[in-house]
Amino acid sequence: MKKRGRGVASMWYGIGNTGLPNPAAAFIEVLSDTSVNLMVGCADIGQGSTTAMAQIAAEELGLDYEDIHVTSADTMVTPEGGATSASRQTLISGNATKLAARQAKGTLAEVASGFLNVPEEDLIFRNREIYSCKDNSVRMTYKELMAEMKKHGRLAVGAGAYNPKTTYLDPQTMAGIPYEVYSYATTIAEVEVDTETGEVEVLKVVSAHDVGRSINDVMVEGQIEGGVVMGEGFAVFEKVEYSNGVIKNPIFSKYLIPTAMDAPDIYSVVVECEGECGAYGAKGVGEPALIPSIPAIAAAVEDAIGVHFTSLPITPTDVLRELDKQKER
Repeated sequence: MKKRGRGVASMWYGIGNTGLPNPAAAFIEVLSDTSVNLMVGCADIGQGSTTAMAQIAAEELGLDYEDIHVTSADTMVTPEGGATSASRQTLISGNATKLAARQAKGTLAEVASGFLNVPEEDLIFRNREIYSCKDNSVRMTYKELMAEMKKHGRLAVGAGAYNPKTTYLDPQTMAGIPYEVYSYATTIAEVEVDTETGEVEVLKVVSAHDVGRSINDVMVEGQIEGGVVMGEGFAVFEKVEYSNGVIKNPIFSKYLIPTAMDAPDIYSVVVECEGECGAYGAKGVGEPALIPSIPAIAAAVEDAIGVHFTSLPITPTDVLRELDKQKER
């Protein structure tokens, strides 16, 4: 017999730890052909930080994403970026990138202001043009601006650094403000449990995440999808077997992880909110994508067969053992 169940789990997760200094920096230069060199220390390990940094720089400068050339995580030339961990890079390196771009933009605005006879505060940089917010017929192209920069011997360079406000924990009570901002999520999972074989199949997952401002919707959805599949592996597949401190299943033929064939139908819901401290309000979504899917799947199994499991993963052997106990009782 196959029984279905549904589980719900919610979480909040701190982004940008503040108990100790947590800085990152960025360097930027706008070249005469309107391309941009951006140097950031953050390492892209698949989460898409290089793309996000390019988008943030492009947004601040009013250029296209394709204009931004990113050099990342090269200690010969890039500034300190800190660890790619704690879902922090979009928040912290993103802010550093925005500040670097804003400094370079200040020089550009000064020259554009003189050329257009428009106060700097009235200038809008958008779509590779610069124009007055009060009369958009008063405008110049970026190429014209860079020609003016060359004529005046000006260089559009910038450096930015960002460190969340450090609030050390009280050494006596350990009270304090450990994070600058929090991400929130709720996940709903539907599973099917085969009571004859003990197999658990994750059928559908809906996962909604408050990400502040989404820098790139496709990457955010990809993070959520990846987190859900990782959570599925944690909940029902991946079991480390060891004896006397030695792992007994160190190969993937014995340590099972989900494949594309095991992935459920995943519905990613991106929730945006205003006023957060990241660049344009962005927060982290890396680890939050994983966290709520695990208890949601475990709760769905409990809903299906009435058994509360206190350890993971929930293997077919575990299911059959608990069902036999139910019969005995």
